Amino acid sequence: MTATRRALVWMAIGLVGLAGVAGGAMASQGDWPTIGGTAAGTHYSPLAAIDTHDVARVGFAWQVRLPTTRGLEATPVVVDGVMYTSGNWGTVYALDAATGRELWTFDPQVDGQWGRSACCDVVNRGVAVADGVVYVASLDGRLHALDAATGKPRWTANVLPVHGRAAFEYSITGAPLIAGRLVVIGSGGADFHGARGFVAAFDRRTGRLQWRFYTVPRDPASGPQDQAHLVRAVGTWSRHTDWKDGGGGTVWDGMAYDPTLDLVYVGTANPSPYVIGKDERGEDALYAASIVAIHASTGRLAWYYQEVPGDGWDYDATQDLILARLPVEGHERDVLIQAAKDGFLYVLDRRTGRLLSARPFAFENWARGIDPNTGRPRRNAAADYDTGPKLVFPGMTGAHSWQATAYDPATRLVYVPVIDAPMVYVRTAHRPAGLIQGSFEVAGIFPKDYDPAAMRSLFGPLPSLAQLARRAGHPAVARGVLRAIDPRTGRWVWSADGSDPWDGGALATAGGLVVRGDVAGRLDFYAADSGRLLRRIETGSSIIAAPMTYRVRGVQYVAVMAGYGGGTLADPFPAGSAARKYGNAGRILAFKLGGGAVPIPAPLVPAPFPQPPPRRGTAAEVHAGAVLYDRYCSRCHVFGRGVLPDLRRVSGATLGDFDRIVLDGALRPLGMARWDDVLDRHQADAIQAYLIDAAWQAYDAERAPSPQARRNGTRKSK
Repeated sequence: MTATRRALVWMAIGLVGLAGVAGGAMASQGDWPTIGGTAAGTHYSPLAAIDTHDVARVGFAWQVRLPTTRGLEATPVVVDGVMYTSGNWGTVYALDAATGRELWTFDPQVDGQWGRSACCDVVNRGVAVADGVVYVASLDGRLHALDAATGKPRWTANVLPVHGRAAFEYSITGAPLIAGRLVVIGSGGADFHGARGFVAAFDRRTGRLQWRFYTVPRDPASGPQDQAHLVRAVGTWSRHTDWKDGGGGTVWDGMAYDPTLDLVYVGTANPSPYVIGKDERGEDALYAASIVAIHASTGRLAWYYQEVPGDGWDYDATQDLILARLPVEGHERDVLIQAAKDGFLYVLDRRTGRLLSARPFAFENWARGIDPNTGRPRRNAAADYDTGPKLVFPGMTGAHSWQATAYDPATRLVYVPVIDAPMVYVRTAHRPAGLIQGSFEVAGIFPKDYDPAAMRSLFGPLPSLAQLARRAGHPAVARGVLRAIDPRTGRWVWSADGSDPWDGGALATAGGLVVRGDVAGRLDFYAADSGRLLRRIETGSSIIAAPMTYRVRGVQYVAVMAGYGGGTLADPFPAGSAARKYGNAGRILAFKLGGGAVPIPAPLVPAPFPQPPPRRGTAAEVHAGAVLYDRYCSRCHVFGRGVLPDLRRVSGATLGDFDRIVLDGALRPLGMARWDDVLDRHQADAIQAYLIDAAWQAYDAERAPSPQARRNGTRKSK
C-alpha cells in the first residue's frame, strides 16, 4: 500500500469514527459492522491483505447452503468474529465468520399472506448490530431485537401505522438503521393501493416508538394534516388524487445517519399512483421521489430535495446514500451522494440539502438535464407516454436500484452498478389491460418482452420497437455495467460490462480492488483505478447482493450471499444465468487467499413439458383469464424457469384445488396468498382456463417437428 493510499485509508477510518458505528462501541478494524461497511455507507474496507498483487490467489474458503430458492439481497455484517445476515421473510442467520458454522437461526414466522404485498419477492436486505443486539425487520411489518449471542428476542415492535386487512398493503424488505439511541425503519408498498409512506424510530433498548415521520399527506377530507411539514405538501398534490391509494412515498431502502448533525436521511419512493404530466401543472406530489433529512431528536423535517417532481415513471429515490467529504467550490464539504433510479448522480450538501451537482451516469431521456439553480429536472416530451407508447430510459427498474454503490476515498470514485435498460411505457387506462397490479394503469415492458402482435389483446395496436427506438434516439438494448464515476465532476472514468442488468452490488477495498458478483455466477475483482479485470471466480450461483470483506484471526475473507430474485421476480431466469443452468439454491460463499476451487452445483436436466389436462372454457373466458392473469398473477408467476413455479406445468390435481389455493389460501403457509378479496370463483375459473390453454400451446410447440424433422418426415426428438 502506498503512503498516499494509507493516509487516505486512515482518513476514511476517521470518517467512520465521525459518522460512528452509530449507537454502539467502535468495532475492531477487521469487522464489517454495518451493511454498508461503515456508518457512512461507503461499502469500503480499509483491509488490504488481499490486493492487486495477490488477488490471483483468492479461492474458496467455506459455504453455507440456505433453505431457499428465492432472492437473496442482504450484505452480511461481521462483529467480533460472528457473521449476521438475513434471508427471506426476515430470517436471521448467525455464523462463525471463520468457518461458516451455524451458531443460531431466528425465524420470524411470517404469515404467507404478506408475500402478496411484497413488490419484488420476499427478500430482506440485512440486519443492524449494536451493543450485543441484532435488529431485523420482517416482511410482515415487525421490528425484532435479538440477543446477538443466542438469537432470542429481547423485544418485538409493530412498525406499521395500520392494523387488520389494511396492513397487508405494506411490507418491509429493508435493513434497519442505527441512529444513536434509536433504531429506524421504513416500509414498502408504494407500487400498490393503500400504502402511505413513513419512517419510524424506536428506542433501541425498549422498542418503544419515539416518532413517526410521514412522507406524504393524508386525505384532506379527514381533517387538517397530522404533521406540520405536510401542510405545505398537501397543496402540491392533485385535487383529483384518490387518497385510498395511500399516496406512496414509502421508505423501503436507502437511509443514512450523521451523528454530528444528528440527522437521519431517507429516500422516498414513487407517489401512488404515478401518472405522467403532473410537473407541468405544478403538482409535485411532495415528498415522494425525494431525499428527506429528519432531526433524529425530534422526528421533524430538517430539509428535503425532490429529485423527480410529479414522478410518472416509478423513479423512487430510495437508492443507497453515501456520506463523504468532497472538494466543492474550493473547500472540503460534507456531502451526500446518491446514484438515483432516474439516471442522475446527485451530490447534496448534507447540512442544508442544497444541490451541488446532478449529472447522468447512464443514458436517460426522461429529462434534458437538471436545472442547477432550481434543482428541478427539465422534462422531455420524448418520455411523455400519455401521448402514446414511448421507449423511456431508464425503465421502471431504474438506472440503479438497491444494489450497493461503493465509494473509495483513495481514488475518490464511486462504483455504480448501472442498469442500462429502457422500457416501453404504455398507458393502460383506456386499453383492455386496465389496472395492472403493482404498476397501476401504466405498463412498463422490457424490449425483450415487447411483442405488439402477442400483446394486442391486452393493449390494442402498438408501434414496433424499431419505431420507438428511432423516436428515442437510442438502441433498445438492456445491459448491466459497473461504472466508476468521479462525483466531483460526473466524469465516467471506466466501465466494465456485466452479464445482466440485475447483477450485484459493489465492494471497494484499500487493496485497490473493486469486487462484484453477477447473474452469470461470477465473482469479479477489478483494479479500482482502471477497471482492469484481475481475477474471476466461477461460483455456480447467480449473485445479486453486494460482497463484503472482514478479518478473523488474522485472515481476510470476502463473502457474498448468492441467489437470484428481487426486482426481476416477474422474469424467468435469464439466459446464461447460473440460476438457469444450476438452479437457484441459496448460498453464502466465503473466499480467502490460498483457498480452493468453489464447489459447483450439478447442472439441471430440463424436464419435458407435461401433457396438460383437457382444455376448458370458451375463447372469451380464456381471453378474460389472460387479462386477469396479467393484472394479478404475472408479477410473480412467469412462464419459464423462474423464482416461482411456472403455472402451466402444475399437475391436474393441483388445478383441481385451484379455487382452494387462489381464493381460500390453502397454500398460505408456503407464501401463496389468498385472493378472494379481488377475485370471485368465475374469475378464478377464467384464469384456470387461460393457464390450461397456455399449457397446451407450450406442449404442442415443444412436440412440433423442427424444420429439419419436417424435411426428413420425422418429429422433433425429446
